[in-house]
Amino acid sequence: MTPPSPAPTPPAPASLTARLNAPARFLLGLGILMAFAALGQALVGALHLPLPGSVVGMALLWAALGTGLVRLHWIADAADGLLGILGLLFVPATVGFLQFLGAGAAWGLWLLVMTAALLLGAGAAGLLASRLLRPEGSPDHPERP
Repeated sequence: MTPPSPAPTPPAPASLTARLNAPARFLLGLGILMAFAALGQALVGALHLPLPGSVVGMALLWAALGTGLVRLHWIADAADGLLGILGLLFVPATVGFLQFLGAGAAWGLWLLVMTAALLLGAGAAGLLASRLLRPEGSPDHPERP
């Protein structure tokens, strides 16, 4: 005779956010995202950090998601909605960039110098790394005393 099977466990109750309708979930997620953006701005202002407040807020949100203080499904609807209009969010930045496009011509020489310095530094670092990382069996490996 076989032993009786255990009683099936009841399904876990759905979370509060899963029971909300779509507009309420969107507003909840948007509120959380805006709260982290505002917190980042406040920290940058209070601590005089040389970073954009939105970047600090995003780092705080990432930490909160990683530690479980904020659940991904809380902000998923708002994040998807914002990603849908992401191109539209770049319009003010593009207009601001175009306003200062004439100033870039005066900086052309400096941009050329910085690009050359970057390429020279990266090339020197690459050559140095390739020399230091040669396998010991290769014929051009430097001998160690």
